[in-house]
Amino acid sequence: MTGSTATRPRRAGASRLAALLAGVVLVTLVAAGCGVRPSGVVTGRPAPDGPTEGARLYLVRQGELAPVVRPAQEFLSSEQVVGLLAQGPNERERSQGFTTEVPAGLVPAAPPVATPGAVGFTLTMTGPVTTLSTIAADQITCTMWDAPGFANRGRKPLPVTIAGSDGARAPRVCPL
Repeated sequence: MTGSTATRPRRAGASRLAALLAGVVLVTLVAAGCGVRPSGVVTGRPAPDGPTEGARLYLVRQGELAPVVRPAQEFLSSEQVVGLLAQGPNERERSQGFTTEVPAGLVPAAPPVATPGAVGFTLTMTGPVTTLSTIAADQITCTMWDAPGFANRGRKPLPVTIAGSDGARAPRVCPL
């Protein structure tokens, strides 16, 4: 009789443990299905390369636009940030394979202005723009829209007309 009373508390303890584990499993299953619905893939812009504070430039790597955050010690206007494209990548960016298709010296002549009679903006540059490559035009357009001094930063990009000494390009929206 002594042996049978010793096994009863163990069985009761095992029953409690099994009930506790079953409860934990049940709570886990209920919590796992708490209304979060699956969704499709949500894509965004590529992650910037570099520190998170500063001016975001769109340079070129392996033939594709790539955002790069360049540290800035002071507030830069949108035209100053776009002007950085004409300087090309710095030494660190070049070592990481970044290039630019924006010609040296091609900088904004004035701040971007709302395009008269249309939705979007016109950015007038200091030199010819009609012969720019598509990637160079995209570098300028995307960099302008992400510039900290630009009023519409974070909103849906509107078309940008890039004008220069030889005329104007058709309005473009940043493809990223």
